[in-house]
Amino acid sequence: MPLPIFDLHCDLLSYLAKFDDTDPFDPKEIACAVPHLLKGNVKAQVTAIYTDVRADSMNLGLKQANLFAKLIENYPETFYAYEPGTAFQNEGIGIFAAIENAAGLGTENATWSEIYHQFDCIVEKVGTLAYVSLTHHTENRFGGGNYTEGVGLKEDGKKLLDHLSGKKIPIDLSHTSDLLAEGILNHINAQKLDIPVIASHSNYRTIWNHKRNLSDEFAQEILQRKGIIGVNFLRAFLDNDVPERLFEHILHGFELGGENAQCFGADFFYTKDFPDKSRHPFYFPLAENASKYPSILSSLSEQLTPSHLERVAWKNPFEFYKNLHS
Repeated sequence: MPLPIFDLHCDLLSYLAKFDDTDPFDPKEIACAVPHLLKGNVKAQVTAIYTDVRADSMNLGLKQANLFAKLIENYPETFYAYEPGTAFQNEGIGIFAAIENAAGLGTENATWSEIYHQFDCIVEKVGTLAYVSLTHHTENRFGGGNYTEGVGLKEDGKKLLDHLSGKKIPIDLSHTSDLLAEGILNHINAQKLDIPVIASHSNYRTIWNHKRNLSDEFAQEILQRKGIIGVNFLRAFLDNDVPERLFEHILHGFELGGENAQCFGADFFYTKDFPDKSRHPFYFPLAENASKYPSILSSLSEQLTPSHLERVAWKNPFEFYKNLHS
């Protein structure tokens, strides 16, 4: 019997929001389609509410929150709202929403009353949030994304962190610039904020030197704060040419002391309209869709004990959210 899987990041919601005729069950369209999830024995899946920085990002964020609710309403035999710390249902996939880019909470010109209202509306639709990322690749009113230089935590970013304190919603470092990550950690420390810190879908810069990956310093900060780190399956962040680098990233997490933190954050998204053809294929065959988790774990079984495999597969994120909400 394959191990259950708890994955920290996919972009099913932004795919469903992109076109009018999208189908969450079509395995040819997106790597986290329902047949792939079921074959991979995914029992808990974080579905990101993703937006870029644009004038209608709040509308797009709310649209995805509504789509989250509709997945549960329209397909009750397949999806249910995952409650942190509860046992996985024998049938179905527990989905758990997150905010990827706080532009979905507030456009560049939104007032703070509008931002707080947007936050409340999204939470009303999705329930508990798995995490919030302040940025994506680019800069916004809250801070600098991972492809920006010299932009850290802005005053609006501090204000949003203050709002999150005590709400049991982790802050995600997966898309921050190094300056933003440093600013987030310093602000949490200086203001004694009650905010867990995670990296939902990040690899390690020591293994593959990419801005999108975590330095060992930031990974250690997450581990010291008892956070979790989900390994990303995208070829560009693993190693463009060596598929097995996936296993090295996971094992490096253990080398850093992350046996209670390392998990999956595959980052499956709709790739067919991506303009940069050099990025295609986005995933190596060994990790090309959500059905591949059992074979990935089998490949790791030579280096990791059964207990450690269980931790990577589901137990680390399960226990993290259970402890956070207990």
